[in-house]
Amino acid sequence: MRNLDITTLRSFVAVADTGGVTRAAGFLHLTQSAVSMQIKRLEEMLGIDLLDRSGRGIALTAAGEQLLQYARRMVALNDEVIARLTHEAFEGEVILGVPHDIVYPAIPRVLQQFNVAYPRVKVHLISSVTRSLKTQFDKGECDLILTTETTTPEGAEALTTRPLCWIGAPGGSAWRQRPLRLAFGRFCVFRPRVIEALDRAGIPWEMVVETESDRTIEATVSADLAVHTMIEGTEPPHLTRIDHGGALPDLPEQLINLYGMPGAGNPVVRDLAELLRKSFAVHTGAMARLKAV
Repeated sequence: MRNLDITTLRSFVAVADTGGVTRAAGFLHLTQSAVSMQIKRLEEMLGIDLLDRSGRGIALTAAGEQLLQYARRMVALNDEVIARLTHEAFEGEVILGVPHDIVYPAIPRVLQQFNVAYPRVKVHLISSVTRSLKTQFDKGECDLILTTETTTPEGAEALTTRPLCWIGAPGGSAWRQRPLRLAFGRFCVFRPRVIEALDRAGIPWEMVVETESDRTIEATVSADLAVHTMIEGTEPPHLTRIDHGGALPDLPEQLINLYGMPGAGNPVVRDLAELLRKSFAVHTGAMARLKAV
């Protein structure tokens, strides 16, 4: 009697969900060769081809599509049994990537809630820029990432839409100066859109701080030496939204997107993703109520 192995089925599901062996290996914390060997072993055991390797990418054969439905159910049932009868499912590490500028206020609350539910699971938080986080995610180095983008690409899930707003020192006057003094990160995705808006409005500007350090930007803006932009509701308490009365141009809205391994992924990762969804939904609702007051 032949028996299907859950480990090989998990690798097969990961390859199907991520679209390739490389990303699947990253998510499973295995080598590429180990995942390839598991898929080959599964094909040999069943006596069928599961992957169509004739094109540039990897696609499922008709038999592979059929197996995928069963594999998802078997992996999910295995994880449910482990979760109910042991504590093994609640140990390990989850890697979460978040852009610097949206860590607060949502992420500390999410980490606290997750720690209560899974005290033996470590969340490795990576804070970087969207471009770097997407590269790491594509390599399978992160289980979940949040991004700030103007669109929601295929494979991503939009959590909320927020406007960009001008940020300055409380009671500051830097926003009145011309040329307008700006402080931005070198790889900030907001920067080109802000500059475009200023140019379109005919407002002269100069970049007085160009850095990779958020602390440097915050210190400069706190000293009322420049202005900055952030997604509404993510500004730290020592900075404030500028009430410019139309003296500065309106800025475009940004999407906060969630990227994660779909399908029958780790249930612990799925629960962390759900906490992220709920946290941003709650914060969006609170912001809407404040605007209505």
